[in-house]
Amino acid sequence: MEEIVISVAERTLVAGTPLLLGTVGEIICERSGILNLGVEGVMAVGAVSAFIVTHHTGNPWLGLCVAIAAGMLISLVHAFTSVSLQSNQVVSGLALTMLGLGIAGLLGKPYVGKPLAVKINALPVPLLADIPLVGPVLFNQSPFFYLAIALAIGMWFILEYTLIGIRIRSAGENPQATETQGVNIALIRYWSVIVGGGFSAMAGAHLSISYSKSWIEGMTAGRGWIVIALTIFALWNPLRAIIGAFLFGGIFVLQYLLQPLGISPNFLAMLPYIATLLVLLVGSLRDRRRLNAPAMLAEPYRRGER
Repeated sequence: MEEIVISVAERTLVAGTPLLLGTVGEIICERSGILNLGVEGVMAVGAVSAFIVTHHTGNPWLGLCVAIAAGMLISLVHAFTSVSLQSNQVVSGLALTMLGLGIAGLLGKPYVGKPLAVKINALPVPLLADIPLVGPVLFNQSPFFYLAIALAIGMWFILEYTLIGIRIRSAGENPQATETQGVNIALIRYWSVIVGGGFSAMAGAHLSISYSKSWIEGMTAGRGWIVIALTIFALWNPLRAIIGAFLFGGIFVLQYLLQPLGISPNFLAMLPYIATLLVLLVGSLRDRRRLNAPAMLAEPYRRGER
């Protein structure tokens, strides 16, 4: 029984890791006032970039770095259209998703069915990994897990207690007043979108060079859309995102636990998305101010406007 509990808990954390990375990135982006619905596409670009580089070099860490760079680069498209062109952010984000999925499918087609010779494996923490029950679950995970937790805590601290964090939040709450303090709103929003794209690309890289060691088209499997819902669930707070991400990770694992009971596989595959719809439904029923949503989220801002 103990082995089953440990196995389920481990798989839950593994499944929740890319969701946490993507959610923290989306929180950064939305806190600055930019809605990014292109997470799914950026994750796909990160996954295929990491896989291709790792496949040819045998170095998954280099693959991760290239994936982050690729995610940040393609996120520039959304930043440019949303900030510089003042375009509709919903349309721009959806276009980014389609662009990213298209690029990933095109670049990854020759690599379907070609497994990696090496991937980023679990990294046991000395001494801590030997603690009964807790050790194997928390301290025998992929480096991506430790990185995701550290980044979530770090971004929470930055957003709440540093000058750059205050500027990011101010850009999403009251850009007019922030601009009078000499802050370049466009620059803040550009960098927030770009950094958020890097986080989403890391999430994609986790899927192709750590969670598995193969590439298949559509391997992001809608996780980018779940990230959007988790951002609302977390109330735009990276610490709450930790809870939400691993809760949804548990829902992914639940699919496999219920399969032996004879429940329809199609229904089980729907579970994460049913949960996503429920989160969005509950969020829509609550007052936006109580949700802590950035006041100017998805609202274009032109410099000098009053």
